[in-house]
Amino acid sequence: MQAQLIALDWGTTSLRAYRLGEHGRVLEHRSLSAGIMQLPMTARQIAGQMCSDGFELAFDEACGDWLDADPTLPVIACGMVGSAQGWREAVYQQTPASVAGLSSALVAVRSLRGVDVYIVPGVLQRSELPNVMRGEETQVLGILSSLPASEADKPLLIGLPGSHSKWVRAVDGQIVHFDTFMTGEVYAALSSHTILGRTMQRSDAFDTTAFDRGVAVAKSPSGAAGPLSTIFSCRTLGLTGSLPGTAQPDYLSGLLIGHEIVALAQLLRQHETNLPAVILIGSGPLLERYQRALNANGFAHVNLAEQATERGLWQVAVQAGLISSTTAAASRPLPVEN
Repeated sequence: MQAQLIALDWGTTSLRAYRLGEHGRVLEHRSLSAGIMQLPMTARQIAGQMCSDGFELAFDEACGDWLDADPTLPVIACGMVGSAQGWREAVYQQTPASVAGLSSALVAVRSLRGVDVYIVPGVLQRSELPNVMRGEETQVLGILSSLPASEADKPLLIGLPGSHSKWVRAVDGQIVHFDTFMTGEVYAALSSHTILGRTMQRSDAFDTTAFDRGVAVAKSPSGAAGPLSTIFSCRTLGLTGSLPGTAQPDYLSGLLIGHEIVALAQLLRQHETNLPAVILIGSGPLLERYQRALNANGFAHVNLAEQATERGLWQVAVQAGLISSTTAAASRPLPVEN
C-alpha cells in the first residue's frame, strides 16, 4: 500500500513515527528515545549540509528514509515538539477544542530537507486553576472521530493514564473540559525518594489484592482525610506486619489511583447525576489498574482503545487539507474493546 502521510508523536522523552497509508492504516511504526529533552547531539550530513540541530537530527533519523523514497509525503506532528521548548511553538488553542479548530491552527516548520512539518497546537483550559495538554488532545480527537453518530452527541469521559493522567469530558465531538492528576509522577517520587520506599520490595507480579486494598482505603471513611494522610499507612501497615514489603508498591499504587478516581467521581457528580461512560486510551498493565479502580468506584461502562494518536493525526491532516479528500474517505473505525 502506498504511503499517504507521516505522523509524529513527539513528546518529552520519546519520538514515535508512523507511516500511514490509505484510510490511515499504519504501514510502519518506529519508536526512538529522541524526545525534546534528549535529542541527538552528534553532528552529521543532512540534505548535503552539516547539521548539529537536535530536532533536525531526530527528524531525519525517524523518517529520513521514508522521505527519500517519497519527498512529497506530508508530515504532521503533535506533542511537546510544539511547546516553547520544542522545534517551533504552536500556541495553545482554548476549549472547546475540535478537529476543525486545531487543524486551522497548525504551525509549520521547514526542515533542512525542504519538507514542512505541521505541528498540532495543544489545548488550554482557562479557569481559576488553568489546565493544559499537548499530545493528549490529538488522541482524544482520534477517539471522537471514530464514534458512531448515535454516540457522538452523548457525554463521554476519556481517560489517558500516565505520569500526568488526563480526564477529558467531551460533548458533540469537542473537548469541553479536562482535569489533570499527577498520580504517576507522585507515585515515582514517593516510592523512590521518601521513607515509604525503604521497606518496599519490588516484584514483576501484580498483587491485585494489595492494589484493591489501596483502592478500598481511598474510598473509605478513612480515605476522606486525603492522600497526604493515607499514604503513611503504606509504612505503618508494614511496621505492624499487616502489609508485607512485596505488597507495598501495589498498595501505594491502589491508594493513589483510588484517590484520583474518587476525586474524579466527585467532580463529575457536580455536573451530572449519573457517571458517564469511559474510554481509556493506551495499552499495557496500567490500564488494568485504572479499570479496576473505576469499576470499584461505580463506573459501570469502561472500554479500552488503542491507536488513538495515529487516528487523531490522520483526522487533523485530512481536515487541514494535507491529504486529498479522495484518499481520506472511508476511514476504518478505531478498535474499542470492553
